[in-house]
Formats: sequence, structure tokens, C-alpha cells
Amino acid sequence: MPYSLVSAATLGFDLVRLPAGRAVADALLTGLAADVPALEQLAAVHPAAGRDREQRAALAVRARKARELAAAVPHLRTAADVAPGADRAAALVAQLERSTIGDAVAVERVLREDVLGPEHPAAALVDEAVRDAAADVLADAAVGAWAAAVLPPLVRRQLTGPLLLATSTGVPTTPVLDLGPATGKLAELLTGLRSLDAVGRARWMAAVDASRAERRPWAAAMHEASWAAHVSGRTRTLATAQLLAVRAFLDAGFDAPAAAAGAWNAVAGCVQAIVMADLLGSDALAVLFSPRPGAVPR
Repeated sequence: MPYSLVSAATLGFDLVRLPAGRAVADALLTGLAADVPALEQLAAVHPAAGRDREQRAALAVRARKARELAAAVPHLRTAADVAPGADRAAALVAQLERSTIGDAVAVERVLREDVLGPEHPAAALVDEAVRDAAADVLADAAVGAWAAAVLPPLVRRQLTGPLLLATSTGVPTTPVLDLGPATGKLAELLTGLRSLDAVGRARWMAAVDASRAERRPWAAAMHEASWAAHVSGRTRTLATAQLLAVRAFLDAGFDAPAAAAGAWNAVAGCVQAIVMADLLGSDALAVLFSPRPGAVPR
């Protein structure tokens, strides 16, 4: 399945279940936050910078082989069929705990074509060579983190090291979001998530279970919010909010089983509702906010 910024909540669902998914989110957020100086700094740490032709060719081969290895990350399309007589729902949840919807190719495409695509405010202001080199650094880091569980440690460090170097010297990793009146509500949600303990996580899961029992049309409400973001020119804003929610979700201590059981969908729904509240009807907002403990802002 290809990712896009329009479907950032789906990408987020994969990231919160990957061992190094937070680092993938960091690479994407760094791209979203990058201004001209940041793109130039990213390009400057490209592994091929200052290398001769032979060395550059060797680096290109290494990057290609790493991407071939990344294909070994478990994917839903390669998941085993449910055995006859097995609990289908339980089997699906088990598959969701360990298998992704997208793959490394899809996450690299969304970084290069969507995050750093035509709508990026700074990418068009730098030379094409600078833009391409910055994209390489971010894409290598995203792929290295995405496939952290299957890549040899040395290969992973080679892919992720340049971005770590760039961010250690001041390249910003968090875009500034201005949502107007909703800015405080999103900050409250994310801060509340980061402060959760075991009791708080249990409250979220109880709210998820209660909402599931009501069989509300969550997918339709999510689509309505994504479409509203698209037609209003706020897709990048909504995607940024969802990626920030990935960080907060992991800081909250939720694990892959909790994400697969509905905790991520609950958080992602609240993010959609907060960011797009001014363009959604009351029914959609009620659905998106339904799987939340009472402390989450309406």
C-alpha cells in the first residue's frame, strides 16, 4: 500500500508498531520542518559529499543493498492465512502486531515526493543538487530506522548517522504548528499522552473497547477529516500533527499490541478531530472523539 501525507494516520499506525518507528517519524518531521539553511545542512552531511566517483558508486551500491534487505520487514501482504477454525479476529490482531501495511519503498516515496515535493516551502528555493542530497540523507535515515530490526547494525548506523549528525548541529526536527484556537487543544492532547502511566493507558484501552462495542463509523469519519484537510490545503498540517502524535503515543508507553488493538486509532482520531474541527460536522466529531477518556479535549 502506498503512503501519502493524506493518509498520515495509516503511516502512523505502522510507525508506532515498528521498533524504531519514532526515528522514522523524526526523519519525516525533519523534512517537514526544513527551511533553506536546514536543507543545506542536510546536504552537507551526505556521505558522498567530497568523495570521488568510485567512492560515490560504492555508496550507491551500499544504499541499494540496504533497501533490498529492508524488504524483509514483515508485511501484511505476506502474512499467513488464518488457519481453519481459528479465531479470525484474534489472528488479525496478532498479524497487525508484527506486520506493516506499507513498506520501506512507500515510506521513502512519501518522503521524497510528498514531504519534499512541490508543496514544500523551501525545497524550490535551493539548487536541485542540494534538494536531492538532503532527500537522500532523510530517506536513508527513514529506511534505516524502518528496517532497524532486519538490518545489520553497521548498515543501520551508516544509513542513520548522517541525519543524527545534522540534527546534533542544529537542524530542527519539529515543525511549528499554528492551528489557531486548536493549537492549545492539540498540545493538551499530546502532553496528556506523554504523562500517562499504566492506569492512564488502561483508561484509554477501556474507552477504545467501549467505542468498538458501539460500532461507530470511525473509518468514514477519518476519511471525511482527511478529505477536509485536502480540499482546504491543510494536508501537511494534519500530517505533521499525526507524526507528532506518533512521538507522544510512544512516550505514553503504548506497545505494539495496544496499537493493534485500537489505541493508535483512538489517538489518531482525536488528532483528526482537533485539527479539522472547524470543517467537520458534529456527527463526525462525535465518532472521532468517542474512543477517548473523559480528560481528552472535545
